[in-house]
Amino acid sequence: MAFLMMRLNFVHPDPTDAEHMSDRYRAGIDLAEYADGNGFAMVTLEEHQATSIGWSPTPLLNAAMILNRTAKLSVAITALLVPLHDPVRLAQQMAVIDLMSKGRLSITTGIGYRPAEYAAVDKDWSRRGKILDHCLETMLKVWSGEEFEYNGERITVGPMPYSRPHPMVMIGGSGPAAARRAARFGLPLQLPAQLPEVESLYYEECEKHGTSGFCIAPDQVAMVHVVEDPDRAWAELGQHFWLEASTYDSWQPDGQTSAVHTHATDIDGLRAEGIYQFLTPEQTIERIRESGALSLHPLVGGMPIESAWQSMELTVDRVLPALEDRS
Repeated sequence: MAFLMMRLNFVHPDPTDAEHMSDRYRAGIDLAEYADGNGFAMVTLEEHQATSIGWSPTPLLNAAMILNRTAKLSVAITALLVPLHDPVRLAQQMAVIDLMSKGRLSITTGIGYRPAEYAAVDKDWSRRGKILDHCLETMLKVWSGEEFEYNGERITVGPMPYSRPHPMVMIGGSGPAAARRAARFGLPLQLPAQLPEVESLYYEECEKHGTSGFCIAPDQVAMVHVVEDPDRAWAELGQHFWLEASTYDSWQPDGQTSAVHTHATDIDGLRAEGIYQFLTPEQTIERIRESGALSLHPLVGGMPIESAWQSMELTVDRVLPALEDRS
């Protein structure tokens, strides 16, 4: 069985257009409900702050709305910028969403790489690693259900989450610090690309600390939009791929590694690179048979809502039946 997922980040070149953004957020929930009813396993969300294109500033809120509308889909926030949040409130919010969805929420912690995001919420960029450690320590204490000392007071914070001992939390990052942090807290490590040295360090550190966990590292990631005519789609809709890809590239500091970080300088280069793909239903079928998975990005970069629905419906009507016939 193929692993089917959908990514949403609600990017749009003009997020000040309230009418359009209202339609866009509502469409994301409708698309998730449609995916839930047609065999998709997961929706992925992410967090960025202080952007000019509305890039996913409230993933926990989006996750709650999607999980409330669906029955089986899981929602993974990859990544949630935990140092930008109050840890007690974050733990409570996650516990409530986890209870409501019966364990269908997971997060990957991100530390971020843009000082502007820290400035936007009055957090100290220079202390981001220490802030993340403090947040993780606090969240785990909250989820224990036991009384603990916090800011000079003894407190007990509820409610307890549905998932035990706590909702799925993975540590995200691409360097040794992330591997050491994940091992120290006994949490899984999620890498943004194949990084064997960092993965090896993680398991070494787990042994050192007497913890256990696992590491996830993506390979051959592609954001797919299913269309009848890829050439025409690149000509008419390629700018939506380019908006997301070029914006993300502009944020990356030297040495930052990600499986979805483009190095293209124009739309033609982006097409040749293969991270973003317009595929016919037949090409999508072959991709799934080769990789065992599919990641649709229906609203990518301000993609028209009607095009998002066309991609989803082509997948459900033309791709999935062929896979069932093959099995």
